[in-house]
Amino acid sequence: MKIHIIGGGNLGVAIALGLSKFVEEAQVTVTRRNTESILHLEAKGITVSSDNMHGIEDAEVVILTVKPYQTETVLAEIAHKIPNAIVVSAVSGVTIDALRQSVSNNAVMRIMPNIAIQFGESATCISFAEKDKAKADKVVNVFQKLGTAPVIEEKLMDAATVLGACGTAYALRYVRASMQAGIEIGFDSQTALAIAAQTAKGAAQMLLEEKIHPEQLIDRVTTPQGCTIVGLNEMEHQGFSSSLIKGIKTSLQKIKE
Repeated sequence: MKIHIIGGGNLGVAIALGLSKFVEEAQVTVTRRNTESILHLEAKGITVSSDNMHGIEDAEVVILTVKPYQTETVLAEIAHKIPNAIVVSAVSGVTIDALRQSVSNNAVMRIMPNIAIQFGESATCISFAEKDKAKADKVVNVFQKLGTAPVIEEKLMDAATVLGACGTAYALRYVRASMQAGIEIGFDSQTALAIAAQTAKGAAQMLLEEKIHPEQLIDRVTTPQGCTIVGLNEMEHQGFSSSLIKGIKTSLQKIKE
């Protein structure tokens, strides 16, 4: 599958690296006006160009990772060269209907991955119109190799941005706080980070594999009058859950402004 990514920023590069590592059949091109910062991708077998049109006529999938205000201009530039390509937008806030105004004859999809896609660990939410399902399923299969790829209603794409993409920062902030606490109770910084990161990864892996509610797993590590439950209760007294929920809802409000 020939995949053309327009926009070589953090997300575009992360997608390209994920595809090159985990999707054997992918032939990936990334474009960016100034390619100096992404030339290292060539060592991974990824084509790099400053020209959005470079080889695009052969692309089966075109992924947009540009700024929202650039989307219309980019699509107008490439539309006549991609009559049969699937257009996949990772641009926040740009609807499928808006995309169709420029590429009315193409199958159109929206995706919202996060930068962990580079390591095959993204939660990539995907949305598309029913009439494009046959072609869209091919793209869904690709992103399933790069983590999880739930198909959602388009009206939830803003929420997906907050929970799945912004959520990476929230999870990392938890790890950072856990690391800082680890230093305070006696570990050096590198050991504290290694323990905190692996513990978070292990907890997430249990949830993904066992597919049960988090509280069921929490129950396994909380014993009567034990150190875990008193720590959890103190965190809740200090607003741990409520502050996280408020943060997620505040981020969603910002997107909708």
